[in-house]
Amino acid sequence: MNEINQLEGRVADEARLPVPPYVCVRAHIRASTSNPASSATQTGEVASPTLLALDLGTTLGWALRLSGQAMSGTEHFKVGRFEGGGMRYLRFVRWLDDLWRFAGAPSTLYFEEVRRHRGVDAAHVYGGFLAQLTAWCERHAVPYQGVPVGTIKKFATGKGNADKAAMIDAAKRLGHKPVDDNEADALALLHWAMAQEQARG
Repeated sequence: MNEINQLEGRVADEARLPVPPYVCVRAHIRASTSNPASSATQTGEVASPTLLALDLGTTLGWALRLSGQAMSGTEHFKVGRFEGGGMRYLRFVRWLDDLWRFAGAPSTLYFEEVRRHRGVDAAHVYGGFLAQLTAWCERHAVPYQGVPVGTIKKFATGKGNADKAAMIDAAKRLGHKPVDDNEADALALLHWAMAQEQARG
């Protein structure tokens, strides 16, 4: 009897563990129809395939359409003082695996395709994220597509050289509340992907 009571106690403790940020119902959630969604965990008929959009970087912006709802956020992959540079990529792949376990495999994964970087270090970091991402997609048979930065900005704002503030404003006009430009870029990419999907019929 004592062992059963101890087991029940451990189960209760685990139930109170923090919910990962991409599962949390407090994430920025809105139905694809632009109507407010009450919960990220609502159930019902899946009307549309799962889409994932990523703005790659040490501060990564992400946006996910799941069961007709959109949720978004940011993840940080900064390397600690006593860590090797590869740790950010290990954490990134683990994050992808966790997201895949939560949402299932996306029908298509989109990422912001950056062709110009502010410096050599930024280019190396982006290349590392891109290599890990494409390898992960190949391993899980997930179709993926890079979309040029200018294409995303022009879709969201009408200008291919829009600044960060303009991208955040564009996301807000779509009914979202991005915390920064990384999340706003991912949301713009997700809406671009949905627009392409609708155009294909």
